[in-house]
Amino acid sequence: MPSTALMTDRYELTMLDAAMGSGRHERECVFEVFARRLPEGRRYGVVAGTGRLMDLVEAFRFGPAELDWLRKQRVVSDRAIDWLAEYRFRGTIRGYREGELYFPGSPILIVEGTFADAVILETIVLSVLNHDSAVASAASRMVNAADGRPIAEMGSRRTAESSAIAAARAAFLAGFASTSNLEAGRAWGIPTMGTAAHSFTLLHDSEAEAFAAQVEALGPGTTLLVDTYDIEEGVETAVRVAGTGLGAIRLDSGDLPVLVGKVREQLDRLGARGTRITVTSDLDEYTIAALRAAPVDAYGVGTSVVTGSGHPAAGMVFKLVAHRDDAGEWIPVAKRSAAKATVGGRKVAARRLERGTAVEELVYVDEPAGTELDGRALMATFVERGRFVEAHRGPDGLARAREHHRAAIAELPLDALRLGKGDPAIPTRYV
Repeated sequence: MPSTALMTDRYELTMLDAAMGSGRHERECVFEVFARRLPEGRRYGVVAGTGRLMDLVEAFRFGPAELDWLRKQRVVSDRAIDWLAEYRFRGTIRGYREGELYFPGSPILIVEGTFADAVILETIVLSVLNHDSAVASAASRMVNAADGRPIAEMGSRRTAESSAIAAARAAFLAGFASTSNLEAGRAWGIPTMGTAAHSFTLLHDSEAEAFAAQVEALGPGTTLLVDTYDIEEGVETAVRVAGTGLGAIRLDSGDLPVLVGKVREQLDRLGARGTRITVTSDLDEYTIAALRAAPVDAYGVGTSVVTGSGHPAAGMVFKLVAHRDDAGEWIPVAKRSAAKATVGGRKVAARRLERGTAVEELVYVDEPAGTELDGRALMATFVERGRFVEAHRGPDGLARAREHHRAAIAELPLDALRLGKGDPAIPTRYV
């Protein structure tokens, strides 16, 4: 992987430089990622991005090209340049497993190391976790609304190229069945899907000619897009060309709750009782929920899962919560700013359950990692003194995160899955 070292904000490096001047850059520190609150209308958040973040942290190394640019731009002193030339993260990273749920104050990620080692990771940590967790949180709501029917992620054309891959990964983690993005499929082992857009139909002299070409290339089990012209005529043409064994038709426009019922009746009347109906058309969790009673077999979601218009920002922050003093003692530190106060101290967390249902998030302050917890332990280790734990990375790590998310969602009280506004599904209590 190419160096990720300049995927950061300038002030991360200028803080390092100034701390070297004060002699405090080697002071042992604990930084914590958390969200002060959930976005409005959300009952829970989903932790996502940790697995790919570890790849980016491992590649956070300053090579000759990066060092030369920093030197020419006079970003930091030569003393800092020399230090950065030898940099690799040598600390410890632990936190909530990917796919886990989080609530206000949850210690989502904890980065331990010297100030210099840890502080320069702030930007890349927040870039990944804020983006991926926002996507996964939105995707999880859509999966719950779909009530067991599969959803395909198809938003690559609505976001930047690298964000498209990250979004596909986060949506799959949260329960989406597939993605249209081939690189996401190659890199993360996500099933891919896709057949044709309206331009393919418009290219041909008739809808029947377009359908015939697609069936010839992909077989009768393909999905035909039937709303380029007249939908009723398109459905009839699709069954006539592909036969009653046609795999599926796709609807991308119209009054879907009414239209789907009419199309289902038409397919059944034509003998295509096994032909599935897939709907797209700017869906979100609310429109998916509105289609719950309609005979929809699958959904395709794009804009609302990959862009900020569909998911509010996660609002995670990266704060120093403890450091060792000159005598070697751990000192909790915290902000006191109005509306931005933090809780100092090293933390571990657990989720208390009653008869299998989550009732409380417990955050233990100034307790060692081996503390006996009242509930399901939430913290996992991703990096131990510079050594990366492979179990959380790659396609296998993503598959484990997907399964963990399914189990974590099953612990929530039923009220937590409502789409209406409400408080966090469970309270957070500091112990």
